[in-house]
Amino acid sequence: MPVHSTPANLRTPPGVILGILGLSAAASALICWLVYFHAPTDVAGTELRWLPLVNAVLNALATIALVTGLREIRECRILHHRASMFFAFLFSSIFLVTYLVNFTLHGETHLHIAHTGALWYSYAFVLFATHIPLAIIALPMILITFFFSLTGRFPAHKRLARWTFPIWLYVSVSGVYIYFLQAVIR
Repeated sequence: MPVHSTPANLRTPPGVILGILGLSAAASALICWLVYFHAPTDVAGTELRWLPLVNAVLNALATIALVTGLREIRECRILHHRASMFFAFLFSSIFLVTYLVNFTLHGETHLHIAHTGALWYSYAFVLFATHIPLAIIALPMILITFFFSLTGRFPAHKRLARWTFPIWLYVSVSGVYIYFLQAVIR
C-alpha cells in the first residue's frame, strides 16, 4: 500500500460527505430565501433588537475559542484543543440560529449613508466580497473537519483543518467587524 493512501476502513463514505454538503446547501438556501424572498415578520423592529449584539459576542467568543484551540494543538494538548474547538463550534452554531432568527424578524440591515467613502467600501468589501462567500464555504468545511476528528481520521482532519481554521477564523472576526461597522454607520 502506498504511503499516502488511506486504508479502506478509514475512508469517509461518500454518502456522509454528500449528507454534510446537502445540509450545508440547505442551510445556505434557507439563508438565501430569508435574504431575498422572505418579508421580515417584525417590520416595526420591536422584537429582539439585541440579537445583532448577541451575534457579535458569539462571533467574538468563537474567535477566542478558535485561537485557543490553535494554541492548544500546537502545544500537543489534544483534550484542551478538542474542548476549545467544541466551544468554537457551539458558539458558531448558536450564532447561526440567532442570525436566522434575527433575519427572519428584521430582514437585512439597511445602512442610512451614501454608498461612498472609505467606511462604506470597507464594509461592502468585507461583507460582500469576502465574508458571505467564505461563510458559505466554511459551513461544510467545519462539519467535515469535525466529522474527521470525531471518527478518528486525524490525518484527514489535520489536512482539512489547515484550510478550515483560517476561513472559520476570518468569518468570525469579520462578523464582529461587520457588526461594529453597522453599529457605527447607522
